[in-house]
Amino acid sequence: MESRLNGPAPGGDPAEELQGFRGRFELVAQAVDQVLNGKREAVRLALACLLAEGHLLIEDVPGVGKTSLARALATAFGVSSTRIQFTPDLMPSDVTGVEVHQGGGTFVFRPGPVFAHVVVCDEINRASPKAQAALLEVMQEQQVSVAGQARPVPRPFMVVATQNPIDFEGTYPLPEAQLDRFMMRLRIGRPDLEAESEILARDDRHTGTPAHLEPVFDDRVLTAMVETARRVRVDPAVHRYVALLLRETRSDRHAPDVRLGASTRGGLALLRVARVHALAQGRQGVTPDDVKALAGPVLAHRLVLTDHALLDGLTGEDVLRRVLAVVAVPR
Repeated sequence: MESRLNGPAPGGDPAEELQGFRGRFELVAQAVDQVLNGKREAVRLALACLLAEGHLLIEDVPGVGKTSLARALATAFGVSSTRIQFTPDLMPSDVTGVEVHQGGGTFVFRPGPVFAHVVVCDEINRASPKAQAALLEVMQEQQVSVAGQARPVPRPFMVVATQNPIDFEGTYPLPEAQLDRFMMRLRIGRPDLEAESEILARDDRHTGTPAHLEPVFDDRVLTAMVETARRVRVDPAVHRYVALLLRETRSDRHAPDVRLGASTRGGLALLRVARVHALAQGRQGVTPDDVKALAGPVLAHRLVLTDHALLDGLTGEDVLRRVLAVVAVPR
């Protein structure tokens, strides 16, 4: 497949490589914008998460385009996508796959829906903890172990999980260990009046869905963009700034509100997606501004708040704003 924008090969001139990444990022974002009209920031954050090889948790009410966003990202890069509807009777093998007896003592592995580049897990909190746990290995290791054999999933690999924050009857809250494996948590929100009117008009024209979206690039371009983002430099001062943010979330200053602060894994995820954010902004290095822009989506869901804080309506985002205000930005 020919891409609509030919960027420089990885390892070429840094300025050309930077411009190529930024142009490709915008082309994909604009294509996905056609599906999620009026949600520019959510689209760009989700795209950055994919290019940082992270997993995304979308927590929002039904009907705001959670599944459409995931499918549009996969379609824009021409890669495979699958969808798993999480229900209480879902079994781990329904996610990972199973070995099927073929007779004569032979078994053949039948891959589950997790073997795709983008895997949509709808209403993940409606499945039992056992089924949820089936995702833990593949989210961390990009492989599935069945019958003692490790089977790698396609790379890049992204899980996009959704959950409804309103109706909790019959749900199983995600444990902290699983929440920590999601690079970001986003809320899409309802469209504004103009955007919602355009969505309704597009539906009358039978357009504006992932099925009508044409691929912008192929999987080779996706892989090249992932590799380019990995090579973005991070100054030691930024490393220290992220470490200070993590430590501040665990400090006694926030003890009345925070029971468990952000993990080191959260800091690594923050730096990975900050590299993508810097490139998308046209910069070759990560700055504290990149870190501050992404701290909420990357770290807020990793904070475990006290019951008192939850009763007061405090959120992880509220705590992160306080943390960012306290920690000095390196100069």
